[in-house]
Amino acid sequence: MEEFDYLVLGGGSAGCVVASRLSEDPSVKVCLVEAGGEGTDMLIRVPLGFGFTVPRRFNNWQFQTVPQPGFNGRRGYQPRGKALGGSSVLNAMIYARGPSWDYDNWAAMGNPGWSYEDVLPYFIKSENNEVHPDSPLHGTGGPLNIAGLLDPNPLNDVFLEACQSLGIPFNPDMNGAQHHGCYHVQVTQKDGERHSVAAAFIHPNLGRPNLKVLTGAHTTRILFEGRRAVGAEYIRDGQTHTVRARREVVLSSGAFGSPQILMVSGVGPGDHLSELGIAPVLDVPGVGQNLQDHISALLIYRSPGNYDTLGFSPAGIGRLIKSMWEWRRRRRGILTSCAAESGVYYKTDPDLEVSDMEMEIIVAINDDHGRKMHIGHGYSAHLLLARPQSRGELLLESTDTRVMPLIDPKYFSHPYDLETLTKGTQIALDIMNEPAFSRYRSEMLIQYDRDDPQQIKDTLREHADTEYHVCGTCKMGPDDDPMAVVDSQLRVKGIEGLRVADASIMPCVTSNNINAPVIMIGEKCAAMMGSEKSV
Repeated sequence: MEEFDYLVLGGGSAGCVVASRLSEDPSVKVCLVEAGGEGTDMLIRVPLGFGFTVPRRFNNWQFQTVPQPGFNGRRGYQPRGKALGGSSVLNAMIYARGPSWDYDNWAAMGNPGWSYEDVLPYFIKSENNEVHPDSPLHGTGGPLNIAGLLDPNPLNDVFLEACQSLGIPFNPDMNGAQHHGCYHVQVTQKDGERHSVAAAFIHPNLGRPNLKVLTGAHTTRILFEGRRAVGAEYIRDGQTHTVRARREVVLSSGAFGSPQILMVSGVGPGDHLSELGIAPVLDVPGVGQNLQDHISALLIYRSPGNYDTLGFSPAGIGRLIKSMWEWRRRRRGILTSCAAESGVYYKTDPDLEVSDMEMEIIVAINDDHGRKMHIGHGYSAHLLLARPQSRGELLLESTDTRVMPLIDPKYFSHPYDLETLTKGTQIALDIMNEPAFSRYRSEMLIQYDRDDPQQIKDTLREHADTEYHVCGTCKMGPDDDPMAVVDSQLRVKGIEGLRVADASIMPCVTSNNINAPVIMIGEKCAAMMGSEKSV
């Protein structure tokens, strides 16, 4: 049995940050436990490689939801990263903080220290921002490289022109002072390669003698002495091992893994644990509750002869083969694309304080997360509901953490979501039907009638799905919130020596992609644990 000062369970975006920052102090020993591999595969390093991994099991847990009544009984797909770096090894690399309103709202919900002013230093701390290096809102010299795309697709200019023709302003910095408007994405790339959180925070520091990284190690439970977390059990190469923590255990296994591990270990809703014969450590009803996700609609257009887009045609395949050589030689070309290269934050009601919709243009036909292939060329648009009101839950299927839990986002269970996404779809169709797209636009693969809200609702129930931003299942909240699992210091309430640091602690989902906020959560957690006195 090995013993460390700190034990971090889960090598995802937050876990890598926590382990890296804690191990900056040479006087402490840190162990990071990750179920997946090292996160150095070629398909990770090639930015566009995620297009080949998201539909498949490669570095991917490939979760799915239980049947969703809001989706007419369909199961939703939930790809999640399984490697050092977590979902930062297979996401679209978009670095988006969200508006200041999101964090001020967290603080207003009873979470002191989580306002925008409070969290901004931790965003800045992580960054080496090549796009806006002189901005006081951005950082340079941090571990995580933030860049613009090296070879953006010409279709981005068409999309941005269409947005502006409808009165939506161009925003030169979607992570700056203003959130609303259309923009070029900022991505976690470095010199034409994906810069995962593992590549930024862990791989350069593997030589630290006080940092041990265990990959291929699947956490099975947290170990307790009374109500104090003292270590964990994991399976590696078919053998069960135990590791202990002298000071604290940090659970960073994501919005699905963290509540699952807590419940299997005896921390969770008492009645549910009793049904499975799990000996309770503490009845915490909020574990697994408050599940949130961005619901996404998909617009797909054929674009014959538009060989600037990614597609299956002799010309398209030839260009892809050529681009492989270009990437190997110069780290340039279409393989450096993040697919979703530009976007827009917009409002379904002009009187709203903050944009309630986001849309990103995708320079390929992207049907069912890439799992349905089509011959020819085209482009797509993902549009998501920024602040959904539906709340779901995660329950255990088994006491074995290797068995997928029961994931129930309860999509469209709150009437606000379908109504608002329908309005957002109408505006998105207006953008995509602008004259700027006329020379590129052909028929739609999934038909929407812009002027028939009921037809749009019916189509959304048949085709909408996740935008990969699940969170909230170990909610952060004040003592008078009976569903809060952790306090504002990310300590599990009623338990000593245990914190949670990942997307599961979000009381409400941020208004766009969540990888940047999760990295911030890791930074703030490490700071609160004493890795530094101030930022």
